[in-house]
Amino acid sequence: MPSCFVSIALQIPLYNTYDYIWPFEVEPTIGGRVLVPFGRQKKVGIILESKISSDIPTHKLKPVIDRFDDSSILDEHIFELLKFASRYYQYPLGEVIFHALPTRLREGHPLIEPKETYRCLWHVNSSIEPSEILLPKRAKKQIELYQLLIDTPSTSNELKAIGYSDSIIKSLSDKELIQEVKLDIQTEESIPANWQDSYEQPNNALILNREQATAVGIISTHIDTFNTWLIEGVTGSGKTEVYLHLIDIALQAGKQVLVLIPEIGLTPQTISRFQARFKVPMAVLHSKLNDKARLKAWNEAKTDACAIVIGTRSSIFTPFKNLGLIIIDEEHDTSYKQQEGFRYHARDLAIIRAKTLNIPIILGTATPSLESTYNAKIGKFQLIQLTHRAGNALLPKQHIIDLKNQPLESGLSHQLMHVMRTHLAANNQVLLFLNKRGYAPALLCHECGWIAECKHCEKYYTLHQAIKKLRCHHCDHQKTMPIQCEKCGSTQLMPAGIGTEQLAEKLAELFPGVPISRIDRDTVGRKGQLEEELDIIYQGGRRIIVGTQMLAKGHHFADVTLVALLDVDGALFSADFRSAEHFGQLYTQVAGRAGRASKPGEVYLQTHHPEHPWLMTLFQSGYAGLSDMLLKEREMTMLPPYAHHACLRAESIQSQHANQFLISIRNQLRLHPNFDANLWVLGPVPALMAKKSGRYRWQLLFQHTSRQDLHRQLTLIFSLIQADVNLSKIRWILDIDPLET
Repeated sequence: MPSCFVSIALQIPLYNTYDYIWPFEVEPTIGGRVLVPFGRQKKVGIILESKISSDIPTHKLKPVIDRFDDSSILDEHIFELLKFASRYYQYPLGEVIFHALPTRLREGHPLIEPKETYRCLWHVNSSIEPSEILLPKRAKKQIELYQLLIDTPSTSNELKAIGYSDSIIKSLSDKELIQEVKLDIQTEESIPANWQDSYEQPNNALILNREQATAVGIISTHIDTFNTWLIEGVTGSGKTEVYLHLIDIALQAGKQVLVLIPEIGLTPQTISRFQARFKVPMAVLHSKLNDKARLKAWNEAKTDACAIVIGTRSSIFTPFKNLGLIIIDEEHDTSYKQQEGFRYHARDLAIIRAKTLNIPIILGTATPSLESTYNAKIGKFQLIQLTHRAGNALLPKQHIIDLKNQPLESGLSHQLMHVMRTHLAANNQVLLFLNKRGYAPALLCHECGWIAECKHCEKYYTLHQAIKKLRCHHCDHQKTMPIQCEKCGSTQLMPAGIGTEQLAEKLAELFPGVPISRIDRDTVGRKGQLEEELDIIYQGGRRIIVGTQMLAKGHHFADVTLVALLDVDGALFSADFRSAEHFGQLYTQVAGRAGRASKPGEVYLQTHHPEHPWLMTLFQSGYAGLSDMLLKEREMTMLPPYAHHACLRAESIQSQHANQFLISIRNQLRLHPNFDANLWVLGPVPALMAKKSGRYRWQLLFQHTSRQDLHRQLTLIFSLIQADVNLSKIRWILDIDPLET
């Protein structure tokens, strides 16, 4: 065949694509991977197009070294979604495409891994009689795992995917209760290739109440067409049960389902509930999955070998052969917005994907984002409300404790401690929310007032008393806790403020003998640790639960009858215009952990500002009342969702370099003949966090009432950035629809 050329996208932070000579006899495969020379390196690339000529002289072009695929690794819909995402979020196409691929595909490994000739499966030790097995009652995970392996021998990866950590497997292995057996692949029973042929409706579905049944009925009548359904249900209203009934309808039709959840911590309990309901192959996708397991799950979805995929943010790019339903749980959660690199919003791209495929998408939450509430008001989303808790559960009673002039013990008022004793005496559980981990937010000198500060971020170090460390929670820099003040030499150093570590320590003194669980990133960082601790809580092994935002959503603690928020005043006076929305969501979600079963619940909020309008509105009208108030404020001030934002951030070692760069872009933009006078440009101003990891951060905010006109201006802004001669001195990022401004 005559020589031809291919345009290649590479995983590099540049907005160019690159032409190469195609030296092979076969036709190039659009969407296939190739190996190409790039400078002194060799890189994996994706073929974007084939062409008979190039704008680059042929003698300057290099040939493709190798080809990996005979067909595209991405289907047409995903390819178009990625191209749209690259355009919309103004991010290099190569980086966007490779972000969507499993790591092994980025590295050039085959799409289908060579079949293994054997597998190592965990079996129970048949030489030990069940009557001889002695496991403590609290080791519920070990007991569950042992019972599972009696009927279903499994690999380590399979067990870890459903929530059994290495430590749990090792514990049973060390006790010689289970053993690993090498098994020939050929001796295994074959798994039916087509799950649709053997699908049976679950017989353990719960009976829906009137509101749930109405929601399922309305959505099921439009299950074959695109609609964005916003299910706004109070905490404990049974939104998940609605999801499960709709998933059953999709599975009956032979369709696959994608379920997005905001955090890895919610994955095991979601998987367990889905596995208990549906006897179909499922795949789990999240960042803690090893590379081989991720590729396997990705391939199973692509080939229709699995029916349900449950995953976090990046799972939106998973290819499906026959996708029929998308569910976004906790749609308001900011975890769906990527905050580094390719800054996409998974919820928004999911809606685009559903529209392209003409399938329904369900957004579920107790506290809708203001954008979603607005879209429901104008008819873009279809709103369904669940106003009652499932079963006999009632919404908790709410109380405010005015802290002014009250004595506190590690952040606890005497009134709250009295209420705690009442609930504990009734054999119930108490959840205390404090969104500050560590022992104290700062370490100060009692003599001169010096406060230990991270020089890289110009923020106070957090004191971690147990490990005798000062740690910056912004850049992760840490150092040994000093014994003397760095300013005056005094040894009178003391903690300032309260963190979860100090609170748990104080609770152990105030409530001796009461089992306490502390859940934050410092205590459940090891893989499987969160699941183990939550399981103990579910079984009643802990009576007081202290936690950060990790406990704010998704967890169902049947015995928690008291929830208290200890220190939220800082959130009431934030400079971020979204802080009121986020505070309302956080309060509502945390409060929703109380009284979710048959026992009535109470919520106490401690504050020095009980008269604050946000609090008064929340307590009188709930989150719905707060969101209505905030939407009116946003409309008057022309803030999102009534206008659209983009933020150009610059950072540099010298503060003036970033500032001058943004001033230059702003001035050039305003003088440009294509400048839109309706574009509002604010700044440059220091970012909310003005310094991080040794680099100063400035930003320009762009606002326009028209999304299309804003993007036309962004194209112009991008061209000005690319032409700037001082780019080597700064780092920059253009954040579309930013959540942090």
